[in-house]
This record gives sequence, structure tokens and C-alpha cells, in this order.
Amino acid sequence: QVQLVESGGGLVQAGGSLRLSCAASGSIAAVNTMGWYRQAPGKQRELVATISRIGTTYYPPSVKGRFTISRDNNKAVYLQMNSLKPDDTAVYYCKGQNYAGFDYWGQGTQVTVSS
Repeated sequence: QVQLVESGGGLVQAGGSLRLSCAASGSIAAVNTMGWYRQAPGKQRELVATISRIGTTYYPPSVKGRFTISRDNNKAVYLQMNSLKPDDTAVYYCKGQNYAGFDYWGQGTQVTVSS
């Protein structure tokens, strides 16, 4: 089992920045890919960023150039969010995936961007 706990969410004005953190505990040696997802009210959960065990990253066009994902081995994963927009408002979730493809999720942290 892997436990993930997010922190760092909050209220920020458009154009501002936030840094999200996700602390991992438990069987962290089994974690391969880690990532961030978000879900806005009435919308499906969507991918924000992923980072592999060796540091390969992926961003969808909606956040590329504004968000940066990083990780501290399997202990933590971070999301630096710059130039935030009201459309970035959502609950942000941390996810870890083990080598068997099983997903672990955190409880989420709210990010609200005011215009």
C-alpha cells in the first residue's frame, strides 16, 4: 500500500503561482510513475502532468509551459504552477502508479484562481 497526501492548495489571483506537494509513504519502492490530475466541478478528472521514475515528464497543451512537475525519488512529487488562470480552478489529485499498473490516489487539494 502507498499513501499519498497533498498540500499547498489555496486561493490565488490570476497570473499568480502555487506550489503543490504530495508526500508518499508506505511501499514507496514500488512506485513507478507519479502524476497530478485535476477535476473541476461538473467535469471529468483530467491529466495535468506526469513524471517517470527516471524523470521523463509529460504535460498536456493546456498547462505546458506554465506548470512544472518534479519528484524526490519516490518520497514526494511537486507541481509548480505559474501564470495561473481561472480555468485552472479545480481539485488537484496526486497519483502514484506501481509497476503492476495499480493506481494510488491522494485525497485532493483545492486550487481556486480568481479573475
